[in-house]
Amino acid sequence: MSMRRLLGAFDAWREQGETLVLATVYETLGSTYTKAGHRMLIAANGDYQGLVSGGCLEGDLAERAEQVAASGTALAVSYDLRDEADDLWGLGVGCNGLLRVLLQPLLPGQGYEPFGSIANALQQRDSTLVATIIESGRSGTEVGGTLLQQAGRARHWGIDAEFADHLSAQIAAEGGGEARLVADSRGAVVLFAPLRPIPRLLVLGAGLDAIPLVDMAADLGWRVWVADHRPGYLERGGFEAAEQASNVDPRDLARSFDLDSFDAIIVMSHHLLTDRAYLAQLAEIDVAYLGVLGPPARRQRLLVDLGDQGLGLQARLKGPVGLDIGANSPETIALSILAEIQATFAGYPRAS
Repeated sequence: MSMRRLLGAFDAWREQGETLVLATVYETLGSTYTKAGHRMLIAANGDYQGLVSGGCLEGDLAERAEQVAASGTALAVSYDLRDEADDLWGLGVGCNGLLRVLLQPLLPGQGYEPFGSIANALQQRDSTLVATIIESGRSGTEVGGTLLQQAGRARHWGIDAEFADHLSAQIAAEGGGEARLVADSRGAVVLFAPLRPIPRLLVLGAGLDAIPLVDMAADLGWRVWVADHRPGYLERGGFEAAEQASNVDPRDLARSFDLDSFDAIIVMSHHLLTDRAYLAQLAEIDVAYLGVLGPPARRQRLLVDLGDQGLGLQARLKGPVGLDIGANSPETIALSILAEIQATFAGYPRAS
């Protein structure tokens, strides 16, 4: 389940005043569906959004969440499915992994913190890290206590001030990175986990082949914007899943969008001069993924035509875009492009 859908469920449940439970994976061993730092939400009535096990354990978690919602106290739960003993759970899932999950109550009277602030952070661009107390031997620091550090500013709930300062300094010294479980010398076990903001994709070109790209990206939970210089392409429709579909003069792209705010940009107007105008304004933009649709010769022609700007783009501009999966339709091409973008986000090298 995408983080965008989880946030949508949170908004709906919060509007209804529902008591909720936040489930956070804090440790795994062996083969597991998710890893430390993954989150899902569970309503007091047992409904949930997100998955931590692919559907194997969510029913049991929902039952335990009901107890947590009633008591207002966090609870750590372990599922050891590494051998035949998992049949004792009545599950028999054979996942061969161990999964530990912390259940935290989210109460309306407390503004649904800490998830209210987590939700806000996920929709921003600043680097954010969350420290969650898994075990505590400290007075004033409770299991489920949380510190959120974003852009050098820290907020905390259920953690004493001295320890919050210590955690904040530790985050500043070590930075983000991957989720890690730490037995702190000051009497607590802490999960440090980065927040990954919702990816933002800009599609420059509103041809028919852009529609499945936008739809699939939205299904992944990404936020998508579309721009084209041809009003008729936009009036035709098909981009309801996008945040916005705009008629933009290619020469005014930088004035129409905050280009630095995007994680990925695809240039696909199928018009050489228009693509060149777009790329001229993207030459200095620091974006994780920048690609142009078309064969290698077309990409090279664009780079040559751009002169010095093309030299700066040479190493960064992907083209042809997408993984080589034998794509031969707008839908499969969209799949190959999004797979390559996802691989880039995850730090995987491009497949040959």
